[in-house]
Amino acid sequence: MGAKLRARDIMSGDVQCVGAHQSLFDAAKMMRDLNVGCLPICGDNNRLTGLITDRDIVVKCCAEGIDPATVQAGSLMARVHWIDAEADAGDVLTTMEEHQIKRLPVIDVQGGHRLIGMITEANLAKNLSDEQIAEFASRVYASAGMSGRSGD
Repeated sequence: MGAKLRARDIMSGDVQCVGAHQSLFDAAKMMRDLNVGCLPICGDNNRLTGLITDRDIVVKCCAEGIDPATVQAGSLMARVHWIDAEADAGDVLTTMEEHQIKRLPVIDVQGGHRLIGMITEANLAKNLSDEQIAEFASRVYASAGMSGRSGD
């Protein structure tokens, strides 16, 4: 792998948050406009409070016949796992594998615990070796297939 990669080296830094009090309709429009399937939910000063996915909106709101304009994003946010920006690539992979997640927020612990980026499978593919990607995929998708979870 050469120089030791850190989470901040792998992440996309152009992450945008939806507020906990914004509607799911607003969150869905942001996802569309940003071409993403997941948004961090942030409070003051870009402090991460949760995540919401497009699947959350569809399954927990739309499929239940609820108007997404009437539901606050914070009401559906999932428990969030994150990683310190200074963590190495191995810790990133371990965290994503252990929690069966495809997206991992990156927090600048030394800089006030602010959200500074997001690591996705696409970021892993761009920055890690083929061997690391293959091992990661086999662990995450084999476990997800057995448990029936989507990993979102």
